[in-house]
Amino acid sequence: MHLVPDSSIRELEARLSHGEAGNTGLQRALEFVLEQLGCVAGTIHSFEAKSSMLCLRARRNIPDALLPRIQQIPVGKGMAGLAAERGEPVQVCNLQTDTSGVAKPGAKETGMEGSIALPIRFEGRVTGVLGVAKPTIYEFKKEEIALLMDLAEVIGKFMTAANRPAANTERHAHG
Repeated sequence: MHLVPDSSIRELEARLSHGEAGNTGLQRALEFVLEQLGCVAGTIHSFEAKSSMLCLRARRNIPDALLPRIQQIPVGKGMAGLAAERGEPVQVCNLQTDTSGVAKPGAKETGMEGSIALPIRFEGRVTGVLGVAKPTIYEFKKEEIALLMDLAEVIGKFMTAANRPAANTERHAHG
């Protein structure tokens, strides 16, 4: 796989600036990120300050049976929670055999092996977590992690903008 970081970042920015708002835009962003890194499964969670929880906003190839466990994730729990707490990527090269305690037992139910969770930031603050995974044993390389961090930052800008109330909506309404 040949990564072209600048072009991937520009492409994601363009897609998000001209695409759907909210969770639909985040779903498309997730699919783009997965495609860029050759991953088949992933999630995007946003950090909700009121509850101090990560809330699921987009997913791809995550079994429905896991939804009750991943809809809301406490900061500090599992890979996503640790990435949010530490503010840095958390990686497991094989979810199926991990004994470090980083990945929760439910992670095995995804059928994935190589997995990484990265903080999504906006203006230096962690605002969510991007998680991606491959169905094979895999350790993400430095260049891939750097690209994922850059893509997560683009997603962070979009998530923050999507959560802001639109200014002067009445003036722009048709009909």
